[in-house]
Amino acid sequence: MSDDRTQAHGQDRSRINIHEDYEVHDWAKKFGVTPDQLRTAVKAVGPEAKNVEQYLSAEKK
Repeated sequence: MSDDRTQAHGQDRSRINIHEDYEVHDWAKKFGVTPDQLRTAVKAVGPEAKNVEQYLSAEKK
């Protein structure tokens, strides 16, 4: 599970957890999209950040 705060290791920054508001906000800001656009992208391609970034880049063209 990504970003399980009960674990001692750091966050999994290669995956987007849309169930954590702070992550949605951070990733949306990073990609220059709204939180709703980010959620739509994650639903379309899954939580892998690289896939979401590619999806959003294609949507902007």
